[in-house]
Amino acid sequence: MTIEPSPKLDFSRFPRRVLLEGPTPIQHLPRLSAGLRGVNVFVKRDDLNGLGGGGNKLRKLEFLIGEALAGGADTIITVGARQSNHARLTAAAAARVGLKCELVLTRAVPRFDADYVDNGNILLDGLFDAHVHDLPGSANALQFAEDRAVELRTQGRNVYVCPLGGSSPVGCLGYADCAVEIIAQSKAMGVSFDRIVVPNGSGGMQGGLVAGLVSSGLEPSLVAGFAVYGPAGQARSITLDKANQTAQLIDPNLRVDSSAISIDESQLGQGYGIPTDAMRAAVRLLASTEGLLIDPVYGGKAFAGLLESVRSGNYRAGHNILFVMTGGLPGLFAYRSEF
Repeated sequence: MTIEPSPKLDFSRFPRRVLLEGPTPIQHLPRLSAGLRGVNVFVKRDDLNGLGGGGNKLRKLEFLIGEALAGGADTIITVGARQSNHARLTAAAAARVGLKCELVLTRAVPRFDADYVDNGNILLDGLFDAHVHDLPGSANALQFAEDRAVELRTQGRNVYVCPLGGSSPVGCLGYADCAVEIIAQSKAMGVSFDRIVVPNGSGGMQGGLVAGLVSSGLEPSLVAGFAVYGPAGQARSITLDKANQTAQLIDPNLRVDSSAISIDESQLGQGYGIPTDAMRAAVRLLASTEGLLIDPVYGGKAFAGLLESVRSGNYRAGHNILFVMTGGLPGLFAYRSEF
């Protein structure tokens, strides 16, 4: 299924604080593609944003920060694992707009080396002046965040609580808007994409893209996700729910069918944040052929899935595949020992 031109959706009725410098580019990868049986691989460079080290979460944060500011918030709290890219970018966005920021981070990944515990994203969280709550992996981070918000509100603070990955329906609007951006770029480039490949963690990026395609009258199963957080069945259910909630924010009459959600768990390995050989090979291949860096937790596993799909013959010569580069570069330093 290929992308066709579509009228731009209007997101102006939703509060928004611009954090991106404009549309992120789509680039062809000629050297890498040359070794992939005639399949053309393109990348959507959502890693190329200046704020906070860049990354896809800024799209969600434009709407989340917008909603927080519209409600008069002076503080934002969010949750994640210790090396959360979303937490890092929430802290950076809060610094940009003048909000106090608290991060509730769990030891969800069983890594205890100094690089993971103190380097990468966690180093940057401190530079952005975020207050970090360090919780064990078994903790209910969102409940802790809600309780902390109550505590701060009794002190007169106006607190906005942001969910895991920023993947509320409001946050997912960022990727519904990204779907429209991709459609416009596809038309301008004269290239139709046969697949859009993404990592699926909290489900918000894939859910938002699907909602944007459905809202544009296009085929949503164009998006293929690789699960990096949990099993495919769980990821599919969460993503479908987010896609429907987001689509209905745009138009209450829209519905997303379960057949629109394609998720593959073959690259999950032993679980979230746990490296695989395929991920290491994918990170090295993209770096050594195109000079591009992807993170080991999300992009690395999803790109490994894309490569395996090509090698398995799922795509034919002449197919155009778009991979969304989500950023997360600081994670490479947290996983230094794996490379």
